[in-house]
Amino acid sequence: MNDDNSQLSGVNKIFPPKSQAELLTRCQVLVGKTLGQVAAEQNIFVPENLQRHKGWVGNLLEIALGANAGNKAQPDFVDLAIEMKTLPLNAQGQPKESTYVCTVSMKQSGELCWQDSWVKHKLAHVLWVPVEADVTIPLAERYIGQAWLWKPSLEQDAILQRDWEDLMDRIVLGEQAEITAKEGDYLQIRPKAANGKVLSTGVSESGLHEKINPKGFYLRTSFTKQLLEQG
Repeated sequence: MNDDNSQLSGVNKIFPPKSQAELLTRCQVLVGKTLGQVAAEQNIFVPENLQRHKGWVGNLLEIALGANAGNKAQPDFVDLAIEMKTLPLNAQGQPKESTYVCTVSMKQSGELCWQDSWVKHKLAHVLWVPVEADVTIPLAERYIGQAWLWKPSLEQDAILQRDWEDLMDRIVLGEQAEITAKEGDYLQIRPKAANGKVLSTGVSESGLHEKINPKGFYLRTSFTKQLLEQG
């Protein structure tokens, strides 16, 4: 959730959905509404833009739908084991940017396997909520689209696993600094920090600790475009 609590004062409390059906019904109510309308219903201030409020749209929808994980390392809808991901769409109705999954630990020992990874758990069952993100449309006037639930197919899971293992092998070998966003078919690693001055501790090829830019796992737009077409 967003740390800017000043934007969330007086928020109306929505209880968590008790079933997938209830969650999807809530999503259906949001279809065709603007972010401004939903924010007004929840008594939430709408910022002028997202430059300093990167997670505002996701926070708004989590509140409106009754997500209850907060900052805990659990799926957004804890009782349903469902993670929510907003999908910003450009003027052509296509995914505008890659989708953040989770942070990358730069101190891996090589003992973690795909089945136990946070990426695997995050993507096990996802509620995708498309939202207009054309910069020419004021934030409050952007519409919410038709949400859908998704679980990876066996083929998708296999490709995600291969990407994750290849990328994690690079990290274990101390090659974090050399990883680029071009690697991986569905999953990629990209810088997570707002600017290049933010550093975290990683392990170099020689085993020494070094300062590098924090990174995150992201789903490529080419992959989320497939999911949008299938959804």
